[in-house]
Amino acid sequence: KIYLDQTAMGSPVVQRIRDLFPANKIQVIDQPTWSERAGLMTPEQFNQSKKTLFVTPFKGQFFKRCPGATQKKSLSCCNYHVLNLGAQCNMNCSYCYLQSYLNSPVMKIYSNLDQALLELKEMADLHSEAPFRVGTGEVIDSLSLDSLTLYSRELISFFKSYPKWTLEFKTKSAEVDQFLDVPHAGNVVVSWSINPPVIIDREEHGTANFEERMQAARKCADAGFQIAFHIDPMIWHPEWKESYAYLASEIAQRFTPKEINVISIGALRFQPEQKTMMRERFGMKSLVTSAEVFMSEGGKMRYDLKLRQEMFQFMISQLKSHDPAWRIFLCMETPESWISSFESHPMQVEGLKTLFRPLPKLLS
Repeated sequence: KIYLDQTAMGSPVVQRIRDLFPANKIQVIDQPTWSERAGLMTPEQFNQSKKTLFVTPFKGQFFKRCPGATQKKSLSCCNYHVLNLGAQCNMNCSYCYLQSYLNSPVMKIYSNLDQALLELKEMADLHSEAPFRVGTGEVIDSLSLDSLTLYSRELISFFKSYPKWTLEFKTKSAEVDQFLDVPHAGNVVVSWSINPPVIIDREEHGTANFEERMQAARKCADAGFQIAFHIDPMIWHPEWKESYAYLASEIAQRFTPKEINVISIGALRFQPEQKTMMRERFGMKSLVTSAEVFMSEGGKMRYDLKLRQEMFQFMISQLKSHDPAWRIFLCMETPESWISSFESHPMQVEGLKTLFRPLPKLLS
């Protein structure tokens, strides 16, 4: 079912939805007929939220610091910023952190993209020379619904006026054809959260498969877009070394370091309250729900530090064995993990200083 907020009726995205979907799928409403919960949804409510779409204006702040910036005492932060244009995902990864974050029983697309761009313009005009990195995939996949909204086309055009800023679309889909013809300033990164095929097939339900993601990345690189891969979360399983060695080999055979903006690496992590929901939704056969994890930095459940360090060191060495020029960093990890993996802090790693150097303070 698709619900359209009466106040969103003049927006281009609403017009597209009305053109694309049969009338019996759509209902225009003045007020939501549901209420957002205090606390976590039940597993059934979370499942249902992926099948119901609500198009509505957003009344909050679109442009924010990455959540990692609030944990600088325990994590090394790469100065990432986010532009939230919706909430909830139509895909269904077993480890998805939204299970402990969202309490809305519907998936949302924000109809007022024009206001988001105005907010972004105010910031960009003040700091057009600062190398800000802005992603749209924090609480919604950047591209899985983009064939519906076409927001990518307007965002790419906007960032063309601010060549020092970087726009990143982060996705587990293969939805890229809708923007490949849009002129850009070379400052748009299309990135994929990627895992070995065995993990995608077992844990990343409803996503594009491994080959579909790699082919979509090839299309973007051939169209002159920068691409990136986020090997995150790495998930332990008995054959993890073979699986991740295969992933490193496939990336190296298909792409060059010049084509890939960055490769980030992270390990499984989730909030403690999420574990019960994951078990109810995916059972104990999931590698995520059966994982041995411990309370760690920032109050999250993680693998033991030594195991994480072993996994990071292995992945980095596999990639570097193909070509030492890969630009690799750790995502949402501690200084201790950085030192064990790179033998230095990120500000001392060649090619990463611009990511981790402090930027002008725009937002708390």
